[in-house]
Amino acid sequence: MDLKKKIRIGDLLVQNRIISHEQLLTALAEQKKTGRKIGRTLIDLNFIKEIELLNFLSRQLQIPFLNISQYPRKAEVVKQLPESLARRFRVMLLEDNDNDVLLAMADPTDLLGLDELSRILQKSIRVAVVKESDLLTAIDQSYRHTDEISNLAEQLQEEISANDVDVGHLLASNVVTDAPVVKLLQSLFEDAVKANASDIHIEPDESVLRIRQRVDGVLIEQILNEISIAPAVAVRLKLMAGLNISEKRLPQDGRFNVRVKGRTLDVRLSTLPIQHGESIVMRLLDHSQGLLSLDTLGIPAGILNTFRRHIKSPHGLILVTGPTGSGKTTTLYAALNEINDPHTKIITAEDPIEYSLPRINQTQVNAKVGLTFAGILRSALRQDPDIILVGEMRDTETADIAIRASITGHLVFSTLHTNGALETATRLMDMGVEGYILASSLRVIMAQRLVRRICEHCAEPSTPEPGQQIWLDRMNFPKIGFKQGSGCPHCNNTGYKGRIGVYELLELNALTLDALRRNDSAAFTRDALETPGFKRFSHCALEYAIQGLTSLSEVLRIAGELD
Repeated sequence: MDLKKKIRIGDLLVQNRIISHEQLLTALAEQKKTGRKIGRTLIDLNFIKEIELLNFLSRQLQIPFLNISQYPRKAEVVKQLPESLARRFRVMLLEDNDNDVLLAMADPTDLLGLDELSRILQKSIRVAVVKESDLLTAIDQSYRHTDEISNLAEQLQEEISANDVDVGHLLASNVVTDAPVVKLLQSLFEDAVKANASDIHIEPDESVLRIRQRVDGVLIEQILNEISIAPAVAVRLKLMAGLNISEKRLPQDGRFNVRVKGRTLDVRLSTLPIQHGESIVMRLLDHSQGLLSLDTLGIPAGILNTFRRHIKSPHGLILVTGPTGSGKTTTLYAALNEINDPHTKIITAEDPIEYSLPRINQTQVNAKVGLTFAGILRSALRQDPDIILVGEMRDTETADIAIRASITGHLVFSTLHTNGALETATRLMDMGVEGYILASSLRVIMAQRLVRRICEHCAEPSTPEPGQQIWLDRMNFPKIGFKQGSGCPHCNNTGYKGRIGVYELLELNALTLDALRRNDSAAFTRDALETPGFKRFSHCALEYAIQGLTSLSEVLRIAGELD
């Protein structure tokens, strides 16, 4: 069928008896209200599935139907078409040949769009139809802001060089909204959102400025040669966080909110004086995603059922442990959200408060005015609480008060930075907590880590390497069924997309409690390993690897840290 002829999708669908005439009339009436295209309207009304419509268009127009998430894309080809046009016409340039180009389109019947694109590209156009959601994801991935960040950095350097003025005064003035530094930061946040980054690192070196984003736990680096812009960027971020812009010799912490692409980000900012300026790290918390529930965290059913039973206990100490960034706070918030009801008084001491929870009395630690974890705990116990959350046990005083609260009728949640569940009790005893008191309070320890998920778009079978085979033999696990990611545009050629939690849960029993009372760390570890149902991280991670969720390399990384 000639693409230059106007195509009435609705009539064609009726003629082919895919939808009824009455459904078409209903869709046309809805289209007048929303202004959306007829194809999208039919899909939204559940009169036809999107994949069914796209296959129909592919047959009628005699054009291919592509899975764009798996199609190899070259950045230099894609970016020949400006992002504004790609988003406006829901289109992506996939191939640029001598005589023609290949375009992926969500709506290949958009004749006005095709005419405009033909005029701009000055070549004959071949069209392939693709899913709109996949196309928008591909556009987000392909039109990253790295080039724009470099260009804005150059502009900012030129402005600073051309104007011999005080940078602090320039950025604090009202005209700063149009300054390149603001545009640079805007592009930086937008790029981080597109990459799904959890942290942004800005690090001045001797001759370059390094911008690094942590994506799925791994840092990805972009190098800017414009080192002279570092002070301007630092000052502007300090202003946004309400920090002292003249103080460059001491670390500072602050936070601010930014709205990026319809999402609200809570940014926690930390500065640190280093050799060539100030290192700035920003942790990005996406509040628009809402609070997760325990069911959505991916905790294995056996561990989840035991954990749920303990969070509904009337008293005792429940610990969630793991390294920084392992999701401990998310797990605790999900637990509190589950047991939060009008009959329960819950008080928290946090640093910082990451999410606001209704009906829960949340207190922010402020060491500058003497409001420490221990100080908040003392006051909280006079507020008649049923449940207390201590953000982190950082010192002996906090641990002692929290543990004593748990043996006087309160349920206490807290976190600790340890490698695993077995090391937690030992860490507390090393902090000075008496074993017999710990044995009277501690109910359960859940430790967690995060491993990277294999990208589902480029996953392929994998054979264990010799070293991995030796380790699998030692673990008595089979050596089949493993996968790895080969790398594709969908995962930025890393082979991984997203992360999944691995867990181990230790439920205290008579033997482990007796070892605690005797302050016998070795016996505690030995008895804990023999506790029925207890499995180390490596077993949980290996089960994920056998299911094809993660790779053997990620499993061995977890196991190596434990060894």
